[in-house]
Amino acid sequence: MDGIPDTTDTDRFAVLTEAADTLLDDLSERYLVERRETKESLGLDEALVRTVRLIPRMPTAAPMAVHFTDSGLRLRLGRWWEESLPACPCDTCDEDPKILAERLRVHTDALIEGGLWERVRRGLSGSWFETRLIGAGVKTDQEGPLSAAGARDARREGFAAPVQWAPWQVRSS
Repeated sequence: MDGIPDTTDTDRFAVLTEAADTLLDDLSERYLVERRETKESLGLDEALVRTVRLIPRMPTAAPMAVHFTDSGLRLRLGRWWEESLPACPCDTCDEDPKILAERLRVHTDALIEGGLWERVRRGLSGSWFETRLIGAGVKTDQEGPLSAAGARDARREGFAAPVQWAPWQVRSS
């Protein structure tokens, strides 16, 4: 296709998907979470991808989902945090899968330690979400627009004020 960089070696991200599987197994064993595996579409015209969700038993702790795509992972934390690993799978960008696996671990550690904040903001042109992830080795923000219905639902669920998700509960041995 014109204008889209080539991706010839998606197998190079096998290290990343293996790291994600190992991490999900470890978290499922160490924390009080429900693990759900499904096939889901990430968009209207996209194929089904393997998705693993870890949902803490404590409702004040944020869930996470890992979508295994042909070219890496899509990570979701809490209600709105979303990140593609790699951000761009093309040969020119050539992101290092080992560095991406470390980013996955660092972001997940921040989540399970209670380092994710989320909220809805209102403005003249509509509402948007804001998220902040803070932990050892990470301090980053994301924001984006919300539909009117999405903003109403989020405010009803308590996101009008900033929500700091609680740390995950460790399984007792």
